[in-house]
Amino acid sequence: MKKDIDWSNLGFGYIKADYRFVSNYKNGSWDDGTLTTDETVTINESAGVLQYAQTCFEGLKAYTTANGKVVCFRPDLNAQRMADSCKRLEMPVFPEDKFIEAVVKTVKANIDLVPPYGSGATLYIRPYMFASNAVIGVKPADEYQFRIFVTPVGPYFKGGAKPISLRVPDFDRAAPRGTGHVKAGLNYAMSLHAIVDAHNEGYNENMYLDSATRTNVEETGGANIIFVTKDNKVVTPKSATILPSITRRSLMYVAKHYLGLEVEERVIPFSEVKDFAECALCGTAAVLSPVGRVVNKNEEILFPSGMEKMGEISQKLYDTLTGIQMGRLDAPEGWIKVIE
Repeated sequence: MKKDIDWSNLGFGYIKADYRFVSNYKNGSWDDGTLTTDETVTINESAGVLQYAQTCFEGLKAYTTANGKVVCFRPDLNAQRMADSCKRLEMPVFPEDKFIEAVVKTVKANIDLVPPYGSGATLYIRPYMFASNAVIGVKPADEYQFRIFVTPVGPYFKGGAKPISLRVPDFDRAAPRGTGHVKAGLNYAMSLHAIVDAHNEGYNENMYLDSATRTNVEETGGANIIFVTKDNKVVTPKSATILPSITRRSLMYVAKHYLGLEVEERVIPFSEVKDFAECALCGTAAVLSPVGRVVNKNEEILFPSGMEKMGEISQKLYDTLTGIQMGRLDAPEGWIKVIE
C-alpha cells in the first residue's frame, strides 16, 4: 500500500522513512547490520567524523518501472565507488556485495515510499559511512558506522529542464593528487562557499577548472559535465581529480551504443568551450541539466542550443537513459537491479 503522498508535488528534500539500515565496524570487522526505525545517530563528542571529517557517501535511486517493478540503477558501481572512497580516506571498505544487499533490504522495507510510475518522483537512497569512536590524535579511527536512509524526492526540474548559467570561479574544487576523485564529505563542505557566492552573483553553479594550470574544464560542485560538438560528437573532460559519475559513464555508453554517436573522453581546454554546440551537467539527481551560458570573467559564452530548452542531442541522451531506467527501453546486461 503506497503512502498517502502528493507524489507530483514532492520537492528534493528529506522526508523521514520508516526504516534505515545500520552496520557497525568494531575490532576489525563489520557486524551483520540491521534495519531500525530510529533516525537518530548517537556518537561520542570526539568522534572521528566530527573532529577530522572522516566520512564518505553515495547517492542512487529506486524507481517504479513501466511494468510495475521496483528497480535500482547500477548499484554495483556505487558499491565500487564507495570502496574507492573508503580506501582513500583510510576507512574500512564495506563489502560490495553486502552494500548491494543492504540497498535492496532498505528499499524493500520502505517499498510503500517508492513513488508510482509516471509521477516523475523517485526514491533517493543515501548510503554513507563515518568514523564513530573518539579520536584526538590525527589518525584514522578504529570504529565506523555504515548507514543507508531513503527519502522520496520529486523531479529535479518542475515544469521541464530550463538551461542554467555557470561561471568559472576563482576557487578550486580539488587539489592535484587530492581527493577530487572520491565522494568524500569534505569535498562538498569546501564547495559550499563557492556555490553560495555563485548564487549571489546570479549563477546556478560553478564550472571548475583544473587547479594545477587553471586552463582545462573539470566539473561543477556536484556534477560532471558533457559537451556536444557541432558535428554531434559527445565529449567529456578527462582528469584524475574528477569524481567518476555513474550517470556520465552511462550516458557515454548510451550515446555510443544506443544513439550511434561518436564519444570521447579527453582533456578539454576552456578555450574550446566556445566551440561546442551543447553543454549539460549530469548526475543522479537530475540525470541531465542543460547549460545555456558560461561566464569566465569578462567572457560570456552562449551555446547555440540556447537558454530555452535542452539541446537536441542532450534531449536524446536524457530520453534514452531515463527510458532504460524506467523500463521503457531494454537495458544493457547488469544495469538494472530488480528489488521485488
